[in-house]
Amino acid sequence: MSRTNFDTLLEAGCHFGHLKRKWNPAMAPYIFMERNGIHIIDLNKTVAKIDEAAEALKQIAKSGKKVLFVATKKQAKQVVADKAASVNMPYVIERWPGGMLTNFPTIRKAVKKMATIDKLTNDGTYSNLSKREILQISRQRAKLDKTLGSIADLTRLPSALFVVDVMKENIAVREANRLGIPVFGIVDTNSDPTSIDFVIPANDDATKSVEVILDACCAAMQEGLEERKAEKVDMEAAGEAPANKGKKKATKARLDKSDEEAINAAKAAAFIKEDEEA
Repeated sequence: MSRTNFDTLLEAGCHFGHLKRKWNPAMAPYIFMERNGIHIIDLNKTVAKIDEAAEALKQIAKSGKKVLFVATKKQAKQVVADKAASVNMPYVIERWPGGMLTNFPTIRKAVKKMATIDKLTNDGTYSNLSKREILQISRQRAKLDKTLGSIADLTRLPSALFVVDVMKENIAVREANRLGIPVFGIVDTNSDPTSIDFVIPANDDATKSVEVILDACCAAMQEGLEERKAEKVDMEAAGEAPANKGKKKATKARLDKSDEEAINAAKAAAFIKEDEEA
């Protein structure tokens, strides 16, 4: 059964490409015709490509791996944020942080810094600081949250990238290609599909077009997540769950309270110093 159909895509305007003079010849196999100087995308091919991409995304989600959604263009931002969040996947909708994939350990350090600021705020360590120092730290936290908040749960490199407008997000695509991370992309007639592993030929400028495609892909991912959950339940019922799981938590090393307070105070001082130097 197909995950979407010709009429749904047609209604969403997925068939509208760019002006003929702006086309990329590599997109020729996906172009149906030209009308009034605008290329029309072959929606039969789009339906087949959505099915292919959705099936692959379902398997990634089922295996418990992460797909990073990328869309920094205004029309797609909110749709991508909502859809990615609905399947508990990370996303980038502000500026793409250069080196996000190729220099992942540095990005992780920045995310960890955000978590540390939260921890120190919640346990009262910052209550002894001056207003100026607290303001500096909260500004630093807000800045980090804007660019990296949506990838806070991404503890390792994603298993795949889903990109809306592969031309605009070319840096993200290049980084993924360099690391051998498969790329799923909504590719318009002005873009180069050769660096995309799963090409979805469609209009990448209309919000409705992006939404319809993401609906189909995220529904498949949701199925994958539910199948994974069902398999886990079956395994636990069969007595295959690790017996020492609870024991591990209980035997986790605990810092002496006074030591923890000293470490937290030192971290707070380090954040302020770093902010002043910046």
